[in-house]
Amino acid sequence: MPAPLDIDQLQTFVAIVDTGSFTRAADKVFKTQSAVSMQMRRLEERIGKTLFVRDGRLNRLSEDGERMLSYARRIIRLNNETIAAFDDQQLEGSIRIGTPDDYADRYMPGIVARFAKTNPNVELYIECEPSVELAARMGRGELDVALVTHNPRERTSEVVRTEPLYWVTSTNHTVHEDDVVPLAVGRRSCNWRNLACTALDTAGRDYQILFTSWSATVVASAVLSGLAVSLLPECAVRPGMRILSPADGFPALEPAQIGLMKRPGAPTALVNALCGHIAASLDNITPPGAEESGKSSGPGASLRRDQRIRPDDAILPSW
Repeated sequence: MPAPLDIDQLQTFVAIVDTGSFTRAADKVFKTQSAVSMQMRRLEERIGKTLFVRDGRLNRLSEDGERMLSYARRIIRLNNETIAAFDDQQLEGSIRIGTPDDYADRYMPGIVARFAKTNPNVELYIECEPSVELAARMGRGELDVALVTHNPRERTSEVVRTEPLYWVTSTNHTVHEDDVVPLAVGRRSCNWRNLACTALDTAGRDYQILFTSWSATVVASAVLSGLAVSLLPECAVRPGMRILSPADGFPALEPAQIGLMKRPGAPTALVNALCGHIAASLDNITPPGAEESGKSSGPGASLRRDQRIRPDDAILPSW
């Protein structure tokens, strides 16, 4: 039987990726830089693959390193869940969480199920509203944690996931070919709505806003019914939707970021435990259709998993 992987080495590996350097990772895991380097050499020897490659004066993840990162996070999370399951000092209390409905539909079932399994004495209250409303409620002290679309111009949040933003239409209809493109978007204050209008103006496409709603379900229904085109984050793309590309006359869009907000004064142990759990869970979620290959244009095109977006890439604030 193969020898098991070393959890401590995996934690150091993840720390290097999260902090962006061996030096900062050494501070985070309370080791010397030489000890961190030695751990990575041993981990590479254990799996027989190179995890980092030199890029000028910097180290970056190799292809095998990218693969290992996903496994490492899952192993660490499962290890922590196992320890928590046998912890006699389990967390207790209640915590109020806010999230937009598209994030709730895609992310929350798995997050809540795993968190509840390891923290059975914690009561979760979950409410769905647009990010702008969630931020306002956080300010009024009505929520403890909010999962929002990161928008540094309007609110402060900790980025926990980066996703592509896509133009979408129905795979069974051709409404995107209309001379005047019908749109399904959020309200006037929605940044994605303004982005859609600006992008189509720049591309010289005529359009008309036919559906306005904060609800991602309503927007998705309009798209799937062949009544309108919309722009959605990767998590909200559903079976039956086709991703449009510049070849279809729809300009490429900058990625969007998902962030976490924490209420000052909220129970620290509960908030930190939940936010750490959410961040780890979101990092491991596979996008819809990622197991399939294909181009992002053409009828019935499947969704492809984009390369991990680096922190210095352009980021788009949204809902």
